[in-house]
Parts: sequence; structure tokens; C-alpha cells
Amino acid sequence: MNNTLKVASLIGLVFVTVPSVIYFAGGMGHSAVKTTALIGTIIWFASTPLWMGREIPVDADNVEI
Repeated sequence: MNNTLKVASLIGLVFVTVPSVIYFAGGMGHSAVKTTALIGTIIWFASTPLWMGREIPVDADNVEI
């Protein structure tokens, strides 16, 4: 599952970066770039935190709030 989430994150990043380059080259419209970038951003923010988590420090159980 971890590798699947990493691939999904990579696909999200591709959806954000590649359309910008295509738009710069004149091959894609502005509204299509915005839509694709929004979809890529949602994919990336939804998938990346699931595999890029932080480990809880060892002394976290000893802290009283």
C-alpha cells in the first residue's frame, strides 16, 4: 500500500507540473491547466500524508499536558 500511495503522490505532482509546461509551450488552455492543477493538488494532499508520516518520539508518552 505504501508504494501505491507514493505512485499516487507522483501522479499528483505530474498533474501539477506538466500542464504548466505545456501551457507555457502554448499547447493547453488556461482553464484546462487550472483544472488539472487543482486535481493534482487534491491527489497530492490526499495521498502524501498517508505515507510520509512522522514517527512519534520515544518520550511522547512521558509528557503531561
